[in-house]
Amino acid sequence: MRKLILFLATGFYSGYVPRAPGTAGSVVGLVMAWGVTVPLARRSPLAALALIAALFAAGCGLAGRAEKLLHEHDSSHIVIDEIVGMALTTYLCPTGWIALGAGFALFRLFDILKPEPAGLIDRRMRGGVAVMLDDVAAAIYANLVLHALALAGAL
Repeated sequence: MRKLILFLATGFYSGYVPRAPGTAGSVVGLVMAWGVTVPLARRSPLAALALIAALFAAGCGLAGRAEKLLHEHDSSHIVIDEIVGMALTTYLCPTGWIALGAGFALFRLFDILKPEPAGLIDRRMRGGVAVMLDDVAAAIYANLVLHALALAGAL
């Protein structure tokens, strides 16, 4: 069970890349969003949102268990939060390569900068829910900026 938890929580071991594991996990998330949640959202936005919610719930459990296995709060190896974050970033947004690239860059920016409430969540909360929530906040920021750019005709 330990191997399965770490395999999933580390984004199929992408969280073990030596440099920028969060970026590697975001790439996995982008590929999964492009291949699964984006096409699903075109057919059924509600089904895509339900899938993202289910991934979030599973991610909370996986991240919490992985923290205990790795003996580290919000270990850089845990990237399930980035994977779910990319799915949420791209939710109902334009899906061309420029838009997907912009979403990736915006998500990474907000995930690194952690504007409030993401920073507050990161500083004050613990456990799997905290690991996931700060990335959800970053994804919401990125999603809103993508929508604004699309409305402005920039995407």
